[in-house]
Amino acid sequence: MAKLGAPTVRISPGTDMTTLTTTLHRHAAERVAELPAEAIFDLAHTRKIELDLPYAGAVTPVEAWTLATQGKAKLVDIRTSPELKFVGSVPGSLHVEWRGYDPQPLAAFLGALSRVASPDEPVLLLCRSAVRSDAAADAATEAGYQRVYNVLEGFEGQRNHAGHRGEIDGWRKHGLPWRQV
Repeated sequence: MAKLGAPTVRISPGTDMTTLTTTLHRHAAERVAELPAEAIFDLAHTRKIELDLPYAGAVTPVEAWTLATQGKAKLVDIRTSPELKFVGSVPGSLHVEWRGYDPQPLAAFLGALSRVASPDEPVLLLCRSAVRSDAAADAATEAGYQRVYNVLEGFEGQRNHAGHRGEIDGWRKHGLPWRQV
């Protein structure tokens, strides 16, 4: 497993927390981008064990972007079409909508997933906050997908004290590529 070591970050006196957090996220992203894919999959497997996940593992948004841009995994956004349109989407991601465990929506999800990924290739599932993608990863694993990973934090992340997303964590908070159409 690759070792990252401590990043060197220079912080000026009086730096506010938002600037500090953004700087640390940028440095972390730069470090992860240097990791080989297998090291990222090892980290994801470690999270599988630590979190007792029923699927292959979990990756951070930065790790997901690294794997997708290296061509080592398919990034599949499972949010609804209106979410993609009005909230934003990740360039190069595939879209397979998750509507839950009921038989008809589950069959539609698995059928659409089979058209974009085979059961033996790595698939990274992304939703708003990593809740739906957790359920979808579980369902895909039960259907025979062997390398399904949940993208932790999701696209928008968790809510802050005021109920707003995107200020604590998530794809966009990390400054990763996204677009709104």
